Amino acid sequence: MQFLPRSPAGWTMGVFGVLAAAMGVIGLIAPDILLTVMGFAPVPGARRAEGDHTLVFLTASSMAALNMGVYYVLAALSDWRAFFRWTVPFRLLTCAVFTTAVLTGRAPYGFLGVSLWEGLGAVVTGLALRRGAGGVPQRTPSSSSIGSIAK
Repeated sequence: MQFLPRSPAGWTMGVFGVLAAAMGVIGLIAPDILLTVMGFAPVPGARRAEGDHTLVFLTASSMAALNMGVYYVLAALSDWRAFFRWTVPFRLLTCAVFTTAVLTGRAPYGFLGVSLWEGLGAVVTGLALRRGAGGVPQRTPSSSSIGSIAK
């Protein structure tokens, strides 16, 4: 495994992974900061309604973000291009779902930042896969091309 990504697509995945992991750590250590960044108004513990499981959900989501971030970084360092391709449509789906949540009033306007982060990241990774060395699957040489090289 390399210490830095080897392709433009790998760099997009690595950056996304580091940011996701960092946001996961922030959510685990200082959940109110993460809530504020995402456009939610934090509620002090003493004012939380009984049965409010916001912090439990935030802990689970933050742990998932930390894990996902590490997976993305490891995939970037391994230059696992198939994984890069798999993420593009699902990150676009995440963008669509999060945007819909804002437009329908399920999430505050500030949550569009998360949606845009996912969507823009997917587009940049997709473009890097198409344009860079990471986009086209490598062809394995046929026996006839190997024979012509040897001559």
